[in-house]
Amino acid sequence: MAELQDALLRFFRERGRDLPWRRTRDPYAIWVSEVMLQQTQVATVLPRYPAFLQRFPNVVALAAAREAAVCEAWAGLGYYRRARHLHQAARLITRQHRGKLPEDEAAWRRLPGIGDYTAAAIASIVHGARCAAVDGNLVRVLARVFALPGRASEPHLLRAVRAHAQRLVDCAQPGEINQALMDLGATLCQPQAPDCSRCPLHRFCRARRARDPTAYPGKRPVPARSLLRVAFAWNERGPALLLEQRPLAGLWPGLWELPSASGPRAKADLGRRLHQALGPRLARVRHELSHRHVAASVYRASFAAQPGQKWWRDPLAAPLSSLARKAIVAVRGDVSVRPRAGA
Repeated sequence: MAELQDALLRFFRERGRDLPWRRTRDPYAIWVSEVMLQQTQVATVLPRYPAFLQRFPNVVALAAAREAAVCEAWAGLGYYRRARHLHQAARLITRQHRGKLPEDEAAWRRLPGIGDYTAAAIASIVHGARCAAVDGNLVRVLARVFALPGRASEPHLLRAVRAHAQRLVDCAQPGEINQALMDLGATLCQPQAPDCSRCPLHRFCRARRARDPTAYPGKRPVPARSLLRVAFAWNERGPALLLEQRPLAGLWPGLWELPSASGPRAKADLGRRLHQALGPRLARVRHELSHRHVAASVYRASFAAQPGQKWWRDPLAAPLSSLARKAIVAVRGDVSVRPRAGA
């Protein structure tokens, strides 16, 4: 175990990723980064993280903001429930703890949107707590190193991984161990093509020794994605386009899009909602969510603005959902327009 720890620490110090949240000891900034990184790739978070911190530089500023503004700043990161939980937690900290952030894993875990992994990651990195941050990357790495049987989601495998991980972080640098394992899983010990020759743990890895690293962990069944049909109304008045703000619950909360309806009879439902027959289809758009294929069609329409709707002279400057941005670009055919930061 000591040799594994030494190899991981050396790897982290020599080859660890240079990420903005690793250049600070501010627990607020690290907390924001960890919530952003939940189920989201680092490459997606990198351009949005500094803008979010600039807009909400501390927990008091975040707590004082409107929920819609927080969701707007979150645009492009997906899973908007995380943004709402982050906002709720900031208000809780400000109201009940006078803006003082937690100082141990158990206290972090009591906040909205903070699970075992996030609480352990923050506590180990910020406070030096000896707690293992077990996520999918760590499960894959340690399942291979120790040739642990079972699928990634099976309780007996997770228990075995957690036991090994806890022994690894039982040292003076638990945060660096956790981050080394994160980096190793993200860059070298990948699901389909592990780069064993460059791995700092290759001489310890039982799966590599068996010449079958991708057999660990066992593959979980992939659920089929459902299809979501969406109909958009394209309503122009001179150079302006009519957009509406989405509700604060569900997909893309608080963001703007073309007036829409969704479901198996999306076009008919949208026509009934707008009290008119829709015109010809102007464009089709495909979009992928983690659990759905989205098929959207844009139809010409003409109607008076309703509550929650607004005319935008430059609709691509609005805080749009990613699907709405695709739809507008598809109709206008202007792919040269700069994408809005954070959208």
